[in-house]
Amino acid sequence: MNRFTEKYTGETFDLIVIGGGITGAAVAYDAACRGLRVALLEKNDFGGATSAATSKHIHGGLRYLATMEFGLVRESLRERKIMENIAPNFVYPIPNMVTTNTLKITNTKWVIKAGMILYDILSFDKGCTWDKSKRIPLHRTLDKEKVIELEPNVKKEGLTGASVYYDCISIFPERLTLAFIKSAVSYGVQVANYAEVEGFIFTDDHRVAGIRVRDAITGKKLAVRGKLTVNCGGPWADIVLGLAKKEISEERLRRSEGIHIITGKLVNDHVVTSMTAKGRHLFIIPWRGHSLIGTTDKEYIGRPDDYRVTGTRIQELLDEVNDTFGHKKFSFKDIRFFYGGLRPLVEDQTEDVYESSRKYEIYDNEKDGLTGLITVEGGKYTTSRNLAENVLKVVSRKINRKLKRTITDREYLHGSEIPDMALFLKAIVNENRDFSAKSMEYLGKNYGTEYRQVLEIARKNRSLARTVNDDGEILAQVVYAVRFELARTLNDILFRRTGIGTLGDPGDAVLRLVAQTAGRELRWSSIRITEEIAKARRAFIIPQPGDHGKHGAVSARAGRKGGSRGTKTRKK
Repeated sequence: MNRFTEKYTGETFDLIVIGGGITGAAVAYDAACRGLRVALLEKNDFGGATSAATSKHIHGGLRYLATMEFGLVRESLRERKIMENIAPNFVYPIPNMVTTNTLKITNTKWVIKAGMILYDILSFDKGCTWDKSKRIPLHRTLDKEKVIELEPNVKKEGLTGASVYYDCISIFPERLTLAFIKSAVSYGVQVANYAEVEGFIFTDDHRVAGIRVRDAITGKKLAVRGKLTVNCGGPWADIVLGLAKKEISEERLRRSEGIHIITGKLVNDHVVTSMTAKGRHLFIIPWRGHSLIGTTDKEYIGRPDDYRVTGTRIQELLDEVNDTFGHKKFSFKDIRFFYGGLRPLVEDQTEDVYESSRKYEIYDNEKDGLTGLITVEGGKYTTSRNLAENVLKVVSRKINRKLKRTITDREYLHGSEIPDMALFLKAIVNENRDFSAKSMEYLGKNYGTEYRQVLEIARKNRSLARTVNDDGEILAQVVYAVRFELARTLNDILFRRTGIGTLGDPGDAVLRLVAQTAGRELRWSSIRITEEIAKARRAFIIPQPGDHGKHGAVSARAGRKGGSRGTKTRKK
């Protein structure tokens, strides 16, 4: 991949996509595979904000049954199956254990079982996966003793049993988003990260004809022209609209904050979900030999650029965890890592952001006097591919051009062309015995068929075959990230191209080794290497109790630029 902004010569695109998260990536990919000339620009790094702050679920939205959003649940279940098909190395079925008790009527065994039966009915096609190993079974009910046997750390007080159903987990959402970006590029999309939109270009009759961009890597400013612009941001919706209106929109987006913490291993094979005293659900996910705990749903008031995860919010999550799970009391010293982000919510949703669904809306901003601009609001990771398909329906009408049917539900993502994951992993382990089985399994899952290029780099320079963590990741991944995946900072590499930093501080030696390896590729000076290490270190500092975010708390993954209101196509 190349950053097109560095050699842009003034081409006019059919479509400009603002935002390089999962929504923007899916829209760009869908548009390009239908024959449109597309440019995608991201203010920071691809998938580095809202799309990176997920709970790592590709799920059908079981909890939306409580608000009777059956259409959203069915859409999510259908898209879950499609994600299993097109991204087999990233998306896997995982058992979810929902504990039941007598504390609330909505969490009793029979109420939960009724929901499970309905969920099974709505996911009637879950067995129709390309890879047989991805097929999802029906739910089952467990008694109290079996629950404790399988997951000894659940809270036993009031426990009556559990229901176990299957949803899917995305093992590396940042790389899954990157796979959509790469798929878009394979169809001709021109992409650039670190390319911030600073304004819009207008024709004499006030039609949006492109965007004004500042390339943060080169410092260059340029005008990128396009017949139609799609704003695929999220939490920055009102701010981007302000760039077009020359003022901040009076209709501000609602933003929900979600944070997660990572601890040592607490559960075995199940995602364990329990209801809090306030009626919310918390979960513990088994992930890379650790546990991922989340999430929160609190309305965030303020500028999205100012968002930080605070010690106060972490303490609130810990308090809920201590009240809801097991007998172990968690404190800040148990936290290995944390992350948080902002989710954009559709304006007319419920007052309680926890009860707000992940519906999405597609707006034609022509009603605002902004002809040539479309904005997307809301949505969730699982339904991003279908959201893009619906965006292209609006695009087709706007450009008065009939587009061919999408292939995004029928074609593997780039690098994911793997009919049988089990056979694929077995084969690459056997064929590459000069690398450990653990390294090969990690590369096979997170790089898919692109693992070969990573190994080629390592074989040409055996020092790059060195493993850098317990997952078996190797130094060649750092070089690959720079040469082929547009990684431009140490944090890009640590958190979005590899998993070296996503379980917490890997230690001084590994940080310096990774930074020096990246520095040789990117021609960093010794001063720049030191600066990059310092920035990475700040990301590992866990905010402490009493920190309300007023004194430069650790920057978190907050989201990306978004859009606003206008004539809308609503998806529920």
